[in-house]
Amino acid sequence: MGRALMLMGREKIAAHASAFDVVIPVPVTKKRLKKRGFNQSFIIAEEISRMTGAPVDSGTLVKVKETEDQYMLSKVERKRNIRGAFALINASPLAGRRLLLVDDLYTTGNTAREACRTLLRTGAKEVLFFALARTP
Repeated sequence: MGRALMLMGREKIAAHASAFDVVIPVPVTKKRLKKRGFNQSFIIAEEISRMTGAPVDSGTLVKVKETEDQYMLSKVERKRNIRGAFALINASPLAGRRLLLVDDLYTTGNTAREACRTLLRTGAKEVLFFALARTP
């Protein structure tokens, strides 16, 4: 099983561009995507892909559980809210690869931990995490 590290900031991406093979946005459910019209993590992942040349994989990690917005919950509620929210579809192409998981916001890290935990089940060599912003 691989390990998970966290990268934050544009300069970290540039400095670690050779450290990952695939960029994976934190997914949203189909219902949320339809309501919002976009996935902000996917937009960020596309930009990172343009900067580094690493392809975006937005189909392997999927969100299967409707969750409340994490920022509205207490620390304990956030962990319970996100548990079991992600699943994998056809994960074998990620085995042995170095992955960069991308999200828009890092608060308590529960979403990142749960998504990284799920991605490590693919047999990925390593999962790095990038967040565009961090809340106090």
